[in-house]
Amino acid sequence: MILSPVLRRLLVFAATLLAASLAIFIVMDVLPGDPAAIMLGTSARPDTLAAMHHQLGLDRPATVRYLSWLGGMLRGDFGTSITYGVPVSRLFADRLALTLPLALLAVVGSTLVALGLGMAAVARLGRATDHAVAVFSQLGIAVPDFWLGLILILCFATGLHWFSAIGFPGWSGGFFPALKALLLPAVALAVPQAAVLSRVTRAALLEVTHQDFVRTARAKGLRGSTIMLRHVLPNGLVPVLTIVGLQFSFLIAGAVLVENVFALPGLGRLVYQALAQRDLVVIRSVTMLFAAFVMLVNLAVDLAGLLLDPRLRAAR
Repeated sequence: MILSPVLRRLLVFAATLLAASLAIFIVMDVLPGDPAAIMLGTSARPDTLAAMHHQLGLDRPATVRYLSWLGGMLRGDFGTSITYGVPVSRLFADRLALTLPLALLAVVGSTLVALGLGMAAVARLGRATDHAVAVFSQLGIAVPDFWLGLILILCFATGLHWFSAIGFPGWSGGFFPALKALLLPAVALAVPQAAVLSRVTRAALLEVTHQDFVRTARAKGLRGSTIMLRHVLPNGLVPVLTIVGLQFSFLIAGAVLVENVFALPGLGRLVYQALAQRDLVVIRSVTMLFAAFVMLVNLAVDLAGLLLDPRLRAAR
């Protein structure tokens, strides 16, 4: 029963990824404008422009360039950075070693906090706890993550000296020092996400509490905590899981400001540097990587929803 929906989603994923690659290539390589002139500036000499055209492959037909770029990505070859002079895949590997753990820390932290707050709000609906969760969600949504990062630096790095203000020692320097360097930026990223997710969790769990099977469980005399953990929470996880997937995609692609606040050499900082230095090779590849991450996470969330909710499987 699940096999056909899974195959269908995999085919849609592959087709969407191909369409995204074509759109990125058209915008950056085919539309009017000279990528070499953008990278070198309008004052570049004609022989320098010609050399850059050859280096970027702009002297070949667009179809050949696209197929070459697509085939290279399938082999893990994203080209060579003009600014750094190293393969883009090596830059990705170095930066993802920071960005992926940072995003995972933020997502795990925000999910645990949001689930706890959502369950507490539903269990004490209309009371002080429910109102406190609402206030937290409003404040968390209103506060920008980079501003929260600056406040965390002032309090825990400059003031209390518990953490370093900026930088990342690398995983080669030890697991716990590297993890400690990621805690403050992970908190800065997690608080706004937890605020959004707590509202979604509260709404999803509140809707489940009005279902007939929950009223039956109450009529049988089950404890409130047992009803929440065994009946309400599992049936309300599908919309929460969807938001978690979207948040993870956002944290991978959107942590530019926080990584710059903490001077972390992650993928977001690489994007910022590539934009500042007009390295179109890196920009094109990292845009494709972000698109692939978003689509892959959405696919994983969709498949997880099929496994968690029997009603989705029955509808297929």
